[in-house]
Amino acid sequence: MRKLTFNIIPNGRIRVHSWAWVAFSGLLIGLQMFWPSRAWTTLLASLGGAWLVAFFWTLILGRSLSIKREMRYGWAQVGDALQERYTVYNESVLPASWLEVYDHSTIPDYQTGRVISIAGREILSWQTEGICSRRGLFTLGPTSLLSGDPLGLCNVEIRLPDSSVLLVLPPMLPLPTIEIASGGLAGDGRFRQRSALESTVSVMTVREYVPGDPLHAIHWPTSAHRDGLFVRQFDHMPSADWWIFLDLDRTSQAGNGAKSTEEQGIILAASLAQKGLRQGKKVGLVTHGDDLTWLTPKCSPSQLMDILRALAVARTGNRSLADLLSEAYHTIRRGASVIVITSNSEASWIAPLLQMFRNGVIPSVLLLDPASFGSQASINEVEKILSNRGISHTLIPPELFDKPQAHPGKQGKWEWQVVAPGRVIPTHRPVKTAWRRLE
Repeated sequence: MRKLTFNIIPNGRIRVHSWAWVAFSGLLIGLQMFWPSRAWTTLLASLGGAWLVAFFWTLILGRSLSIKREMRYGWAQVGDALQERYTVYNESVLPASWLEVYDHSTIPDYQTGRVISIAGREILSWQTEGICSRRGLFTLGPTSLLSGDPLGLCNVEIRLPDSSVLLVLPPMLPLPTIEIASGGLAGDGRFRQRSALESTVSVMTVREYVPGDPLHAIHWPTSAHRDGLFVRQFDHMPSADWWIFLDLDRTSQAGNGAKSTEEQGIILAASLAQKGLRQGKKVGLVTHGDDLTWLTPKCSPSQLMDILRALAVARTGNRSLADLLSEAYHTIRRGASVIVITSNSEASWIAPLLQMFRNGVIPSVLLLDPASFGSQASINEVEKILSNRGISHTLIPPELFDKPQAHPGKQGKWEWQVVAPGRVIPTHRPVKTAWRRLE
């Protein structure tokens, strides 16, 4: 049904249900013209008066109703509780017998709208709570109110444009079955002995030359300064730098939603970053979805948050893993560890990885089998090639991501533990941070 709309109030508009009114009024006018009667005049006056009262009732509500929306926390992790507080004000003496609150947030599975009534000169407040079920960058708000006269002849929509951005970070899992050792040894994957890779080790100190030491190990500046031959003392371990390469090529993904190689690869990358940084490693991230993400390895308190922010908004794209590894060949220095996370069943990306290997980069590959996610493709052939080439690799079972830690968020939640029959104690209390208004 078509409606007449009047934009005569700030941040809102009044709508009048018009066609039934016009049709009935026209009928009464016609009857009065051809069969004059006081009944038609009375009905026409009553109808006009009712609509006039309804219109001004709605207009007053439109100028008197307002809403304030507040939230706790500015970022969250998958599994965290999201808390909001709504406050509706009615500054007029007229009641709103029906009032609908609409939430236009973009957070999946989170809708806080409701239908209430509010008396004149009244303030209503309530709290809502939801769970952040998916990673990403979302908006809370805007919000709109819909109300009108008791007869429903007119309604008013009031828009609250205030909104806030909410970043939901991916979860991080403990990785008890995946060990990334110095030099890139992963899980039960094989690591090739490397006399040829001695040039990739880190220099710790120098010592005097003894017969049998290789000439290329002589440290000439120190030898000239001390008037004797000194050689570099190696620690025989590759650099501690971790470069995590996450394959987000759209053509190599399988599964849907949380049960997909995209989401589980992102969880694996976040978990590895946390593990490496806790071990004192310098950790970096390279991936290419819609845009290139290139975070050079660092070991700083902010590095994990930078990686999590990048992973929170990461999406699949058209750049292949082979292209990504080829472009990074001249950037990653010798001795660094490259950890590749992929579900790509094509072997084309192994060639640039082998090129890195020959150049002194120590690779590890973490494989997500697309067959476990309903795809016809299988990672078996890739595993065979990696084994034959001596590249360390580990097949990640999907069951790893079914643990409760896959939704580890604790923000806004209580956690309890039974310590004795009939006795329960809290092990985690939600932090009561201040409410802040959407902006």
